[in-house]
Amino acid sequence: MTRLRIFAEGDGGQPLADITDPAAIAQAVAPLGVRFEQWPSRPIDAAAEQEEVLAAFAPEVERLCAANGYQSVDVIRMVPDHPQKHELRAKFLSEHRHSEDEVRFFVEGEGLFTLHGDDGRVYAVLCEEGDLISVPAGMRHWFDMGPAPRFTAIRLFTNPDGWVAKFTGDTIAGRFPRHEPVAA
Repeated sequence: MTRLRIFAEGDGGQPLADITDPAAIAQAVAPLGVRFEQWPSRPIDAAAEQEEVLAAFAPEVERLCAANGYQSVDVIRMVPDHPQKHELRAKFLSEHRHSEDEVRFFVEGEGLFTLHGDDGRVYAVLCEEGDLISVPAGMRHWFDMGPAPRFTAIRLFTNPDGWVAKFTGDTIAGRFPRHEPVAA
């Protein structure tokens, strides 16, 4: 279930709020400049190639590209037996920023975006199938795909070179809950 937990910056143990209503999640993160919305789910074969995934969501992707100037779109797929899953998880778990928005639409599966707001709070957004999140350029955050990642996501970029992170060196990410999906 899509979920937002809000923590005080210095306390990753007890959430100040726990929200599961998507409209309330969108409202809670909007003041941070974060876009959160849900797109209709569409049946996609687990072995679908990038072109098929992008074609299924073409109207939504085209709308975002036109509105925000995204120049590059691709699909990333992570599975539990990915040979680099541990290295990739560790890399994404470090707090970082981007010089452009980080936009992800979850076609299937899930992942946890944790946002370090300038308001003294930390926002842990569990995104699942049908969720779109856009983390604004410059916002400190980290991403946890869990120990056995399973997701397919559409990524949109302004920079044709794609995802470029600037790591902050802050250890804050280690003080907040990790993504531990419930076994199906």
